[in-house]
Amino acid sequence: MILTVTPNAALDVTWTVDRLVPRASHRVDQVRERAGGKGINVSRVLASLGHATAVTGLAGGPTGRLIRADLRAAGLRDELVPVSGDSRRTLTVVSREDGDATVLNPAGPRIGPAEWDAFTAHYARLARGADVVVLSGSLPPGLGPGTYAELVRTAAAAGARTVVDTSGPPLLAALDARPDVVKPNAAELAAVTGHDDAHRAAAELRERGAGAVVASLGPDGLLAHTPDGVWRAVPPRPLSGNPTGAGDACVAALAAGLAAGAPWHRTLCEAVALSAAAVVAPVAGDVDASVHRRFRTTVTLVPLEEPDAPHVH
Repeated sequence: MILTVTPNAALDVTWTVDRLVPRASHRVDQVRERAGGKGINVSRVLASLGHATAVTGLAGGPTGRLIRADLRAAGLRDELVPVSGDSRRTLTVVSREDGDATVLNPAGPRIGPAEWDAFTAHYARLARGADVVVLSGSLPPGLGPGTYAELVRTAAAAGARTVVDTSGPPLLAALDARPDVVKPNAAELAAVTGHDDAHRAAAELRERGAGAVVASLGPDGLLAHTPDGVWRAVPPRPLSGNPTGAGDACVAALAAGLAAGAPWHRTLCEAVALSAAAVVAPVAGDVDASVHRRFRTTVTLVPLEEPDAPHVH
């Protein structure tokens, strides 16, 4: 089972407009609402591919009830822990003209110490039944930057592999707990290392504790630093659409590859194909099955370095 953790679960609202123009009025011709947050999106993709998955994290208030109702409607296993504050609503505005997406993310409800203790006890029980734990997204107010490091250690103690997809201080702190994989994007890599060179930045994160670093480079695919070598994985062609779910689809492929013990070259091709399939889907958490099938055998995988010496954690 692959357990996804979304500390800052949300009701994701997506508006579609013909063309997004700053300081202008717009007619919204399509509105979608669904349970979201990065981990929930990962579970949606995993479930669509037939993988056993469960959703945990924190949700509360009227918006939290809508999130949980949508999880039930989607057939996803709901292991969310209730909190007193109202969960956030995110807003994504997608321009049909060019596929660009503008995302507005509220901070989320403040989490108290007793609520966090209730969550960590529940999480520890769930982790004992998981092969892989995915820890994704922002942290709500009240949780410190060491939160993901704490959760990685709990998962490792339970015998589960870990994938971390976050940014800033929580990403750096998580490295101390030796996660199996971290998945920043190029901007997040630069922000935490100070290096504009993604290759150099990814190598630094491995030196600081990550078992593997898979960096998403948008339409240019992935850069992966792993114990088995360093690769660029590139889609056969760029696709236009809504890119907000591409990173979550990539994480789903990485988690599934870890759970199956798949070789890195196969996992990376799958990650690029799923990311591309998410771009052409209307909302985050969905993938286009036909694009996935076409792209998974046509990704270009370029080795940049030979496997390194054993990476001792």
